[in-house]
Amino acid sequence: MDVFSDLIRGVRAHGSLFGSSALRPPWALHFVDGAPLTLCTVLGGDGWIVPEGGPPEPLRARETVVVRGPTTFMFVDEPGTRAEPVACGEHCATPEQGGTRHRLGWHDGHGEGATTLIVGAYPVRGAISHRLLDALPVVLRVGGGGTADPVLDHLAAEVAVDAPGQQVVLDRLLDWMLVCTLREWFDRPGGQPPAWWAAQRDPVAGEALRLLHAEPAAPWTVAALAERVGVSRSTLAKRFAEQVGEPPLTYLTRWRMTLAADLLAERESATVANVARAVGYSDPFGFSAAFKRVRGTSPSEFRRAAVLAGGRERG
Repeated sequence: MDVFSDLIRGVRAHGSLFGSSALRPPWALHFVDGAPLTLCTVLGGDGWIVPEGGPPEPLRARETVVVRGPTTFMFVDEPGTRAEPVACGEHCATPEQGGTRHRLGWHDGHGEGATTLIVGAYPVRGAISHRLLDALPVVLRVGGGGTADPVLDHLAAEVAVDAPGQQVVLDRLLDWMLVCTLREWFDRPGGQPPAWWAAQRDPVAGEALRLLHAEPAAPWTVAALAERVGVSRSTLAKRFAEQVGEPPLTYLTRWRMTLAADLLAERESATVANVARAVGYSDPFGFSAAFKRVRGTSPSEFRRAAVLAGGRERG
């Protein structure tokens, strides 16, 4: 498992297509949910993304913008539009009008000058995927003409029909679109991707990262990791620190505590000792000390807070 695959695995579209509508100016759609990640792409026409507290971002045909929550944002025909904002969010679908394909308050139009927008919101589950969010700005933009273009073509074709299983297809296409968009943004010329992204391409640090993510509970030492990678201990330690920004065992401890946080939150029946063993600690006391050092709270306190937060969300 590579680092990016691990971090994005909890970011999944699920019934999340807010809409695909042809908009005629003036319009102002206010996306009020503050979803952890929202992807906006224009099939034809253009408009502006206006994040709360941020400058307007133009969005032209076949361009994509990703907005990181909890920021809310608007999609408008032009900055300062005279249109009255229409609140769009999770609960504005009308099933009798096609559920997620048509939303209350969207001004449908046809013909020349109409702008066709697709928006997908992504819930983000667990501490693992929040490490991905931490690497992103509030708003990122990717132009057309890249690897996401074929996905966009499939999206355009799918939203034009009404067929059984459509929502599942749209969800998976949106997942694919998000992966392509983030890859291109991380690889953009002159960009500053997170250290773990660039390190994945290094033959030494990248292989070490893959091993740590594939076998996080293994009894790793720098010597054992170096042997598996096929380099000397000193070479591994030097290259890993240069590429990732911290020693390999420091990285491993933080990754184990991230995995443990999700296990504590998701598996209420698992004891702290069970979780400790799952992430490579035979001693639950040593695990608890490491967890508190990295996460700032004990495993038991973390679990209580996670259960309370989950109860509030369900309520």
